[in-house]
Amino acid sequence: MDLRQAYLDARAAGHTRHRDIALSLGITEGMLIDAHVGAPAGGLQAQRLRRDFPALLSALGHAGEVMALTRNAHCVHERTGVYEQLSAQGEPGREMGMALGEEIDLRLFYSHWAHGYAVHESTPQGEQQSLQFFDARGVAVHKVFTRPGTHLAAWQALRIGWADPAAPAPQWRHEAPPAVVDAPDVNAGAFRAGWAALRDTHEFFGLLRKHGLTRRTAMHLAAPEFAQRVDPHAARVLLEGAAANGTPIMVFVGNPGIIQIHGGPIKRVAVMGPWLNVLDPRFNLHLREDAIAEAWAVRKPTVDGLVSSLELYAADGELIAQFFGQRKPGQPERCSWRQLLDGLVDDPSWCQQAAGCAA
Repeated sequence: MDLRQAYLDARAAGHTRHRDIALSLGITEGMLIDAHVGAPAGGLQAQRLRRDFPALLSALGHAGEVMALTRNAHCVHERTGVYEQLSAQGEPGREMGMALGEEIDLRLFYSHWAHGYAVHESTPQGEQQSLQFFDARGVAVHKVFTRPGTHLAAWQALRIGWADPAAPAPQWRHEAPPAVVDAPDVNAGAFRAGWAALRDTHEFFGLLRKHGLTRRTAMHLAAPEFAQRVDPHAARVLLEGAAANGTPIMVFVGNPGIIQIHGGPIKRVAVMGPWLNVLDPRFNLHLREDAIAEAWAVRKPTVDGLVSSLELYAADGELIAQFFGQRKPGQPERCSWRQLLDGLVDDPSWCQQAAGCAA
């Protein structure tokens, strides 16, 4: 198949998203992008990048304001800001890192990053420039787009400096990673006791590993004071409530290679067909409501009191998104956030068991 021509045909037919075009062609998005390495000017062009991804992202701060995009199969998270306070640790190729800028807030798992590209495309809406990163199958992990406030000279210097014209064509992995499954013979009582003894939300990951549990199964095993299943449309109610009363929230969206976080108030919530959207100047969220198979109101004990969240799961158990009330370490969560979450739960005993929020 001539992928370049197939891409042009799909564009002419009105398809605009690279991911959708790739799916229609039976390939991954990374394969589609790589097919345009060395393509002539005037359309979609790509160049392969050196694979020192932690250093590359650290250098992005010189470009100033950009838009960071992270997605999974059912949700897209877009945040405009500057890449700041980048850090990474671990052996090369398997580093874990963070970006702790005021607006670009990321948790990075580089073992899932396999290929990077600088992408340039001429569209009817103008020139679009981006850096795009994919896993070994060609599934998108993270993307960075220029914005009107981007320092284009610094961006171009980074693109040229990180280009790897000698890089060979990728050997794409075609099989999907093995599904994560629960361990047999789970001790539900011990798991519930471990949940009740949590002192920090980050300890939850270790608790899951200790008991060999997937996250969704953990919701089903949890004591009712810590997890309650709610209506799949709870995210819409929660976001509309937060926009109406000004409660600042945190929105976590990720995939195996990254978690991207928004922190702050939201303004405009809009439903467009199956998509639930937040459409603010510096933060956009696009969530497929029809993909939400389960939604859970969740509480975790911490030294700062209970921390509450809403978690959304797809039919295959994938975590689609999480919503928290924004708070700083050492502070209890806001009462306005807790009231929003409590309003999603039918069980009145849920509300009676929580106290100690900040006014």
